[in-house]
Amino acid sequence: MGTSSKSNSDNLDLEYAVAGAISGFVTRFACQPLDVVKIRFQLQVEPITNHHVSKYRSLLQAFYLIFKEEGISAFWKGHVSAQLLSVIYGMSQFYSYNVLMHEFHNYPLLNEWKYSTKFVAGASAGFIATTVSFPFDTIRTRLVAQSNNHIVYKGICHSCSCIIRHESSKAFFYGLLPTLLQIVPHTGLQFAFYAFFTDMYKKCYNETNIKFSNSMISGSAAGLLAKTIIYPFDLSRKRLQIQGFQNGRKSFGLIPSQLKASMTTALHFTIYEQSLIALKVLRLYISQ
Repeated sequence: MGTSSKSNSDNLDLEYAVAGAISGFVTRFACQPLDVVKIRFQLQVEPITNHHVSKYRSLLQAFYLIFKEEGISAFWKGHVSAQLLSVIYGMSQFYSYNVLMHEFHNYPLLNEWKYSTKFVAGASAGFIATTVSFPFDTIRTRLVAQSNNHIVYKGICHSCSCIIRHESSKAFFYGLLPTLLQIVPHTGLQFAFYAFFTDMYKKCYNETNIKFSNSMISGSAAGLLAKTIIYPFDLSRKRLQIQGFQNGRKSFGLIPSQLKASMTTALHFTIYEQSLIALKVLRLYISQ
């Protein structure tokens, strides 16, 4: 009996991890262009206004200029490292979150603080996932920040060797502290807001399960609110991650960040929920 229960628990934990990895992969591919534009805005020294010295002045103008100067492939620059980041982050985030929530269920008093508990579990999951995946985030940021006119890194392996040779292994973790200060409350807020909005949606429409439309709407609202609250930390993190790499950007904003956060969080939770459903059906089919 105990062995069977342990096996079922392990299978569920594995499903959480796999669903998180799938969610990270799909979300990254769909939202990568917005992430590229967001990073370009954040790293631009000049003011983001209709001023003649500003390279990027608006969202549409930035998309058009990047496409014109660098081609369509520029929107997926650094995509391999970004996918590694997203898959590792999504897998470790949802796995650790569900493990923590299972542990919290052993303490009945915590059930009275549902959203606070989800905030703590989400924040802890964000801390774990960020620390594990952060080197890939640094590599991705540097690959995205460089322009076609000044190529410094030729790929993931080349960027790793250059960073170790010319800087140090510590460079992979530049900006980790402000990132943790950002991600810990951000992830906690995402999970708490998502739980709140999904519950409100189910009450309004008298539903018991989280449907596709519920995940999309609740995830979008949760992402928008969470990103608006923690945006200043995201800006400081990107600035710190390119220390020692100013030459690679020779030759950047809240709105792109909010738009990307809404889309990303909506897709992140929706793909995760749908992946769990698919994995459950697959498991039941195999067990028959």
